[in-house]
Amino acid sequence: MLVEQPRTAAGGATLGSRLREPRTLAVIAVVAVLALLVALQIVASVMGFEGPLVSLARDLVGTPKSMSVPWAGFVLALVGISTRRRVLALTAAIGIDAVWVALRLLDGSPLSFGNGPTIVLAALGVIAAVRWRGRERADALKAVALGALLVLATKVGDVWLHLTSAVRPTVLDEYALLADHALGDPSWVVGRVLDVLGPEVYAVLHWVYIELPVAAIAVAVWQLRKVVTTGHWPSHYLVRTFLVLGLVGPLFYVLFPVVGPMFAFGADGHGFEVGNFWPAALPPIDSNPSALTFDEVTPRNCMPSMHTAWALALFIHTRRDIDGSRAPVWMRWGGAFWLAATVTATLGFGYHYGVDLVAGAVLCLTVESALRAPERGWGAFRIRLVGFGVAVFAALLLAYRYLAVPMAEYPMAGGAIVIGLLVAVIVAFHNTWFTAPAARQAGSVEQLA
Repeated sequence: MLVEQPRTAAGGATLGSRLREPRTLAVIAVVAVLALLVALQIVASVMGFEGPLVSLARDLVGTPKSMSVPWAGFVLALVGISTRRRVLALTAAIGIDAVWVALRLLDGSPLSFGNGPTIVLAALGVIAAVRWRGRERADALKAVALGALLVLATKVGDVWLHLTSAVRPTVLDEYALLADHALGDPSWVVGRVLDVLGPEVYAVLHWVYIELPVAAIAVAVWQLRKVVTTGHWPSHYLVRTFLVLGLVGPLFYVLFPVVGPMFAFGADGHGFEVGNFWPAALPPIDSNPSALTFDEVTPRNCMPSMHTAWALALFIHTRRDIDGSRAPVWMRWGGAFWLAATVTATLGFGYHYGVDLVAGAVLCLTVESALRAPERGWGAFRIRLVGFGVAVFAALLLAYRYLAVPMAEYPMAGGAIVIGLLVAVIVAFHNTWFTAPAARQAGSVEQLA
């Protein structure tokens, strides 16, 4: 019998092995990202809003949309180059930004930052690819890719938020409100507390809420601080979890579209709100909830709460260093503060219901379990943990949609089940990754990425 031999390219390597080479995979990834950006730009242009390529062009030569994200991505890219080159790159970024700021001020344009780090980030990628060789090239390109992905993820996210309002004209806030009765309506409670605490507390929480990417980069830089000196990348770090959460979580915005209390039941509903209830008074329980027609502007980005998911990931990654040792006190307290402040802001600003936060927390723990300690493989322990997280997440969303009325009518039972499921996922996660034997095993190996 004649057996067909695998096709080989020059040098004897099979086509499959060549496709698995790091350089080939990198090229495929770059092409895929560029194709996605072009496709989203076309969609955005047709629908009449700013697309990712236009937004990126503004970061380069116009007025950046965000002042912190370009700098966060740039700082992350610096972990892959030497100290001398970091100083030179940072000096160049500050200098270019200063020139752009001066030009904007002379022109009477709004004050904004971000051109310098975006330009230097792109230049670093080109210089590393063309001029550097060996490990310094590989480290630099990987760090630049991470920084660029952070920036591009925000651009893609902006387009996706526009699409959620375009493809889902109705929202399920009445169902989320009923389900939230089982948790004691925490958005209304925290909203009233923030009204009493005053504008100073509000300002601090607002800053924490919008600067979550900056906090994440600070943690990531701390985790990757030894990349250049050791030549090794840790097998898992915060940026990986952030990016995967950003890829998976927003998909559920179109499956369970929700706008939040301050829009559906507050003063910011643009005339589509049920009434001006939040946070002063609770809407009456409606035993016949229905989907609400809403505007084409407000994103349907509540379920699950991605701010909660990301803040919880940040908290988890501030517990221990990448080698499994305990993190410094300032890092652990910083992670705890950011999680507590983010949860308070998401509820107290009326952006989310309590049930959104529970779903976000379960999603985070599930994704983190799938990514954490890849050197341990996909044994039964990981399959059970991830499968349990997926089952709980699906059960929560189905319950919020189809059991919202009984959850509101029997809040003690409904709340106990929701909180019980969350606690069960937390305990399973902790026992798998943070008990002493598992922690030592998970943190004992640093792999070359």
